[in-house]
Amino acid sequence: MNDSGKKDGLLAKLEELERRYGALEKEINDAAVAGSTGKLVALSKEQAKLKPIVSRYREFQKAAEEITETNKLLEETELDEEIRNMAAEEIRQLQAKQSSLLDEIKETLVMADDAAIDSVILEIRAGTGGDEASLFARDLYNMYVKYAEKQGWKVEQLDFSPTEMGGFREIIINIKGPDVWSCLGYEGGGHRVQRVPVTESQGRIHTSAATVAVLPEPQELEIQINPADVVEHVSRSSGPGGQNVNKVSSAIRLEHIPTGITISMQDEKSQHRNRDKAWRILRSRIYEHYEREKRAQRDKQRKIMIGSGDRSERIRTYNFPQNRITDHRINLSLYSLEKVIAGEMDELVSALQDYDKQQRLENL
Repeated sequence: MNDSGKKDGLLAKLEELERRYGALEKEINDAAVAGSTGKLVALSKEQAKLKPIVSRYREFQKAAEEITETNKLLEETELDEEIRNMAAEEIRQLQAKQSSLLDEIKETLVMADDAAIDSVILEIRAGTGGDEASLFARDLYNMYVKYAEKQGWKVEQLDFSPTEMGGFREIIINIKGPDVWSCLGYEGGGHRVQRVPVTESQGRIHTSAATVAVLPEPQELEIQINPADVVEHVSRSSGPGGQNVNKVSSAIRLEHIPTGITISMQDEKSQHRNRDKAWRILRSRIYEHYEREKRAQRDKQRKIMIGSGDRSERIRTYNFPQNRITDHRINLSLYSLEKVIAGEMDELVSALQDYDKQQRLENL
């Protein structure tokens, strides 16, 4: 398809979105909808996602109308040269504005779904490497928490399994805030570390690994799970916790029959809190399961883009002796590992966002 055809296709898509935006306005103002909080919230979220695209498209349309009017003016034979030159210059400026608006619209269009997600479940698990892998999992956790704090996001710990050396076999957290998925959605996959472990007496460099999964946390409105599809098991918690552990059945295990996804939670002494956390994680994993199926169907004719969240894929290496961090998906190496691991991830995140945006624009 040539550039003209692509532009026509984009404009047709924008007209469709503008019509949808108008329909949403009518629905939101409908008295019947106003009485349903759930539906009102869902419609308002969809409208908010479309608003920046539609507002720019309306600016684009206004510029097109002004170009048409100015061209009519140029068709008048009685115009003197100065006015004719001014009109021609105005058309050039309006065309440049249109081009700029279209670029902005395309960028917003391809990233709109990501920008709309403001809560994620982030899971970190130690991989190969024994104690050193669990310490690396802890370092990754600290890196994400510090980065989140710099962004002003809220971090909530959902579940963790510590080791005697102070590392984590696994830890699950919720991070909530504007653009959280846009920034952290690229972290899913295999992370590898190369360094001298604290347990190494010979000074030899070891390679260890951890896996990270980042799942959008859907609202209950966005994913409907049939309660009949979920089997709940209640038991007594095990591990430290005193008499309460032995006497109270507070541990919860949820099993989603259609997907086989199972969640166990015994972090809290309260059965209610454990159930609430388990359901939040279950919703996220089921949502990701079905979204992954949709993506596979949608992308089977296209090359896979970054940020797919494939846990088996090695995405990044942290080389401490060289103070180097390498992201293998975009062939980027930064010699600022100490800063990145301390939560200064902006340069790395920006590079991933730029690459992803370019890939999406090419596939638009």
